[in-house]
Amino acid sequence: MRVGQFPTPGLKVSASEFLVTSGGQAGNAAVAAARLGARTSYIGALGDENDDVANSIIKAFADEHIDVSGAIRVPGARSSVSLIMLDTSGEKMIATRRNQGLSEAVPVDPQAAVADVDVVMLDNRYSNISLPICIAAKARGIPRVLDFDKPTPASDPLLQACTHVICSADAIRASTGLNELPAALQKLGEGYSGFLAATDGPQGVYWRDGDRIRHMDAFKVDAIDTLGAGDTFHGAFAVRLAETGDAVQSMRFAAAAAAIKCTRFGGLKGAATRAEVEAFLQERA
Repeated sequence: MRVGQFPTPGLKVSASEFLVTSGGQAGNAAVAAARLGARTSYIGALGDENDDVANSIIKAFADEHIDVSGAIRVPGARSSVSLIMLDTSGEKMIATRRNQGLSEAVPVDPQAAVADVDVVMLDNRYSNISLPICIAAKARGIPRVLDFDKPTPASDPLLQACTHVICSADAIRASTGLNELPAALQKLGEGYSGFLAATDGPQGVYWRDGDRIRHMDAFKVDAIDTLGAGDTFHGAFAVRLAETGDAVQSMRFAAAAAAIKCTRFGGLKGAATRAEVEAFLQERA
């Protein structure tokens, strides 16, 4: 729902818009990648065939031409669901009922899942799914991009198995105990040698470049809905990384995709097409 302001306890507010949509870190990233022209598949644990939320997720992704044949339907399980409110600045308030019965599911054949792909994009909320896929991708020597959204120490096996780790500001702060992102990146980087970055919404993205911390501004737009912007960044980054191998160029491309998404209400429904991102970048060349 879109509201003028968030309600305080005991009070009601009016909503100007209401929408039911699919989402989730990897799901939003998959939609972003598909709209950017990538051949995309989704693997994740979902509720069983009687779970209406899971059924709607499968349909939404299939409608975006995403291969959902690897989705794992867990008997007796229920998918996560969130209630989200957005205010006039695009800021969000979220309440989530986390998965019920999904944390033990594992992919059936991780090697087959990555046999014909150029890059994998993983999130660290469900390492029971992500880690086997990541290890199989590592054996093939293809890039492994991690959406680091759950606070985790640098010793985490999934983090260590990835080539490119992009953290949310909240997750890296909670993981390191440091508020300043440059210092947090240096701290987390003491135990991780791959590409390491942290996104900070309208403040842009910071990344580690050897012993230095560099910064790229976010594109300035009139944001109405930030939901899924970080996930869009990860999906777009993975697509451009597969195309160019250049992490810095990929971040600029991802920042453009995320900025466009922020100008549209509806979570993943606001993901940009390839033509829109290229036109956006050309206008700001």
